[in-house]
Amino acid sequence: MPTLLIVHHTPSPNCQALLEAVISGATAPEIENVEVVRRPALSATASDVLAADGYLLGTPANLGYISGALKHFFDQVYYPCLDATQGRPFGYYVHGGSDVTGAVRAIDSITTGLGWRRTANPVTVTGEPAKTDTEACWELGATLAAGLMD
Repeated sequence: MPTLLIVHHTPSPNCQALLEAVISGATAPEIENVEVVRRPALSATASDVLAADGYLLGTPANLGYISGALKHFFDQVYYPCLDATQGRPFGYYVHGGSDVTGAVRAIDSITTGLGWRRTANPVTVTGEPAKTDTEACWELGATLAAGLMD
């Protein structure tokens, strides 16, 4: 059974709302035969990445960059997973107070280096998430999971 790995750093109620929407989409009843594994960024391992068939990343934008937790995740998995995970699908969401540009640039740069293939547009949210933002995160989760269905 294919596996979608959700790696997230969720330090706030706003990030929690986005994460819950992503999980809801990825585990919707119409998504069949896809295992969804959730890991906080500080506990996700190279073994988790190697065992998954696709990835969904979530982070706040902190001081113009991805969270330290997501950066730590990438630092831990980059070289152990570099060759084995090239071409695998991924997507992501970013939440910020006012600007997410630097965090988006960082994720795009790191995942390009890993050779991952973005298969859904990123969801970027500033301020309190609106209904359209949580709907977009639901769609993100559903899209990534559906892309892995047998």
